[in-house]
This record gives sequence, C-alpha cells and structure tokens, in this order.
Amino acid sequence: QVQLVESGGGLVQAGGSLRLSCAASGRTLSIYFMGWFRQAPGKEREFVAVHSWGTGTTYYADSVKGRFTISRDNAKNTVYLQMNSLKPEDTAVYYCAANRLGRDYLIGQHETNYWGQGTQVTVSS
Repeated sequence: QVQLVESGGGLVQAGGSLRLSCAASGRTLSIYFMGWFRQAPGKEREFVAVHSWGTGTTYYADSVKGRFTISRDNAKNTVYLQMNSLKPEDTAVYYCAANRLGRDYLIGQHETNYWGQGTQVTVSS
C-alpha cells in the first residue's frame, strides 16, 4: 500500500510559478511510475506528466510541455512538479499518482493507481 500526500498548491498570477510536492509513505517510490494529473471544474481528470523509474524517462501532456517539469527524489520518497509560465487554464486540482505496473497503466488511470487527495492550483489572469 502506498499513501500519497500532495502539497504546494495555491493562488498565483498568470506567468508565475509553483512547485508541487508529493510525499509517499508505506512503500519506497523507487520502483514506481509516478505521475501528476489534474481536474478542472466540470471536466474529467486528465494526465499531466509521468516519470518512469529506472530509466528516468519523462513524458508530458502537450498542454504543459516546455512549461512543467516532473522530477523525483527517491531518497526523500518525494515527487515534484515544477510549473512555470502558468496560465489561467492550468487552474485545477492536481493529483499525484503511483503505479508499479507500467507507464501506460498510470497514464490510463488504471484501477491499480494509487492517488493522493489533491491540491488546488488557481491561476489568476
């Protein structure tokens, strides 16, 4: 079992930056695929970024590519999402997720995903 707790959300002006953190407990994250998702009001939860264990390969949604960076610190059992050049359309609840089976399982929001409780990010224009 993995417990995930996000932090770092808040209110920021357009063009600003935030760094989200996802702290894990229960199991080591080093062998998990880790990712971030978001859900805006009235919309479905969508994939944002994923970090693959072992290779360290990252993959991003087109909407955030070049602006967001996912990273992990296995020693701290923590995953980060650095968000730069934020836009009002980035406003959403951001969720951290973990999956051992594979990147596609995580991105596909498979039932085996572990989820955090979410942290609100609001970008004002």
